Amino acid sequence: MDLDTTSSTAEYDRLIARHHAMRLRRQILAPAPAFAAAPGDGAHGRTGDRTHDDSYGGTCDGARDAAADQRLILGALGLVTPFADLIDHLYAFMFRRRPFLRALFPESMEFQQVHLERMFEYLIEHLDQPGRLSATLAQLGRDHRKLGVRPVHYEAFEEALREAIRLRAGARWTVELEGAWVRMLRFGVRSMVAGAESALTEPPYWHATVVGHERRRADLAVVRVRTGEPYPYRAGQYGTVEHPLLPHTWRQYSMGCAPRADNELEFHVRRTGPGGVSEALVEHTAVGERLRLGPPRGTLMPEDDTRDLLLVAGGTGLAPMKAIVEELVEHRPRGRRVHLFVGARARADLYDWPALAELGGRKPWLELIPVADDAAAGPRGRLAEAVSRAGDWSEHLACVSGPAGLVDEVRTRLAASGLPPTRIHHDPVLARL
Repeated sequence: MDLDTTSSTAEYDRLIARHHAMRLRRQILAPAPAFAAAPGDGAHGRTGDRTHDDSYGGTCDGARDAAADQRLILGALGLVTPFADLIDHLYAFMFRRRPFLRALFPESMEFQQVHLERMFEYLIEHLDQPGRLSATLAQLGRDHRKLGVRPVHYEAFEEALREAIRLRAGARWTVELEGAWVRMLRFGVRSMVAGAESALTEPPYWHATVVGHERRRADLAVVRVRTGEPYPYRAGQYGTVEHPLLPHTWRQYSMGCAPRADNELEFHVRRTGPGGVSEALVEHTAVGERLRLGPPRGTLMPEDDTRDLLLVAGGTGLAPMKAIVEELVEHRPRGRRVHLFVGARARADLYDWPALAELGGRKPWLELIPVADDAAAGPRGRLAEAVSRAGDWSEHLACVSGPAGLVDEVRTRLAASGLPPTRIHHDPVLARL
């Protein structure tokens, strides 16, 4: 072992020791359940000093502080954007200063950088709604446990962010601008740490063995896996998947079946490009392969609403809709009707239609509507147009899944036709990352 490696390992050990010491200190000083302290508490923060205060809270004053920071960040956004350049500087500084952290990231950083760009955009856009933002980030923190991230690692991230902001802003850098960014980051960290610590009783990930692999098209496969322990998801949710060919690289896929007693579940995977997780799952996966699954996420299907249901699926967005229909076959509220629109470019692209047809063949409460460009597949026209023309959905509950552009188009048309936006459900943009 060379001196650089020894030094890095020793520094990593010191950071982890500090993390445990800080956690013990919090437990002693605040034995009641509370949000975890953010990185820097006790080292950088001072009560009452707004430059370092990282808690917006749920009060009106907290929301006003968050909105003020949002205005400050937006007003100076041109100093630090494009985010791609800011993030390049951030990671370069972080890995140079703390090289041991590089092992937590995948070999290719391209997807990670896009993920962080969207994270910054989401944080800034929703910063004036700290309550809603905190709930979303808590779920993200719960999911991040599978990456081996500890609260102390965020301290290194904050340090790198400060350096990147100063470098990008140059002579126009100000203490106020940096302070707003750091407060936003610390608020996000608090929420993510709280989510992670609330899930300490469940595994950070589940091992799964591939028990079936069916190529439905040249670019699409249905992958069936079985977990050793129950995977506690609901129909309509999704999980992240890691393939052994791409360590530390996780991608989101919706479960394509309702929960089963034998711990078996399926994913519908379309190959989206070369060298990624989707290619590994479609092209390089066989029965017996071992995958890892992150915690289930998403709230596509509300439990407390029993209105008639409108389901709209494009591409492999069919997976969560099929799971919802399977669950309704067993547990449908009396009198509830379901309309499922499935969009595809051509009849051949309706890859799971036989299974759907068999599922709904003797279910008078379920109407299946294929939408494709060839007449043989059924009603013609773009999916969003077909849905809006098909009837009055203003009294329904809608769930939409598929490519982001499709989801946005369907949402817009349904809202314009009188369906309240609060009853149009889809996975949030941040959760698609």
